[in-house]
Amino acid sequence: MTVAATASLMHHFSSIKDPRLDRQKKHALPNIFFITLSAVICGADNWVAVEQFGKAKQAWFTEQLGLTQGIPSHDTFGDVFAAIDTQQFSECFSRWVTDLAQLTEGEIIAIDGKCLRRSIDKASKKAAIHMVSAWAQHNSLVLGQEKVDEKSNEITAIPKLLSRLDIAGAVVRIDAMGCQTKIAKQIVEQGGDYVLSLKGNQGSLHEDVITYFTSALSPQLAVQTVDGGHGRIETRTMRATDERQWLQERHTWPGLQSIIAVTATRESDNKTTEETRYFLSSLSLSHPGKLEHAIRAHWAIENNLHWVLDIAFDEDHNRIRKGHSAANLAIVRHIALNLIKKEKTSKVGVKIKRLKAGWDNAYLLHVIGM
Repeated sequence: MTVAATASLMHHFSSIKDPRLDRQKKHALPNIFFITLSAVICGADNWVAVEQFGKAKQAWFTEQLGLTQGIPSHDTFGDVFAAIDTQQFSECFSRWVTDLAQLTEGEIIAIDGKCLRRSIDKASKKAAIHMVSAWAQHNSLVLGQEKVDEKSNEITAIPKLLSRLDIAGAVVRIDAMGCQTKIAKQIVEQGGDYVLSLKGNQGSLHEDVITYFTSALSPQLAVQTVDGGHGRIETRTMRATDERQWLQERHTWPGLQSIIAVTATRESDNKTTEETRYFLSSLSLSHPGKLEHAIRAHWAIENNLHWVLDIAFDEDHNRIRKGHSAANLAIVRHIALNLIKKEKTSKVGVKIKRLKAGWDNAYLLHVIGM
């Protein structure tokens, strides 16, 4: 490849084992990867589209990659990505992101799962693929992802994902599925802090916390915020305590420093609703605003990752299913989104940046070279 700007990206993914037999290697794996990534950045969402994009820019790809066998067929793209080991692909992704951006102290890392709805394959009796992703709020980057085993759930996937991340100094925010003592212990041992949603899956622990915050012992208001828009007003009231001996007597929780209750009151169309949610955290109460911010920041993974993947990349309607191809293409989309997010010269949204990259080869190289 003649483009120096792509060297770091290609270097990190060069260690992926080529799953093909030697006699089947008509097209080099790095070339297949580069063409696929370029096509996905520019709007391709299936293997036929990747092939057609490659053919439309065949002269350009030949110049950049020194192609001698032309553009691979859509079957070749599909077969290769169906066979690539997803775990190895994810590990390469995490190492690349570590070099791509240095996380700031106190970075909030939101971890959440997303179902690739159209990846279900009834004919082969394969369930839809579920991916757990980590999102860095301040850096606006996907830090990594882990495919949930078909006969398992997020509880087993989250520790695997965490083990690949450098979370020292960061605050890890996870919903109730990840509210587990082993996960809390792992976060603390890796040098991070946690804010975990607490719901009924923790049984008596959840009940004890509710009892505390609805009793005369409940702490007073710590932080209150008011948001308005779209005809709705939401008032959020946070109460928190570092009095935890009463809880630790019945429940052992690694690194626990604070217990939080957040009550959201929503006023809309002359109707008022109220909901209280509970959290466990290893953060102290010395900066209650930091706690409140960490709790709210979990929505970033919904708004800035999952929503963007569905709207800008149409992920929910992607019907690719063969082998590991759905999970691997999801990783390619994460790579593409990170590159697009890191590109700051064009002050437009993700969709327009993707179109511009398709129109302008120089801009496409600029995006890939970030």
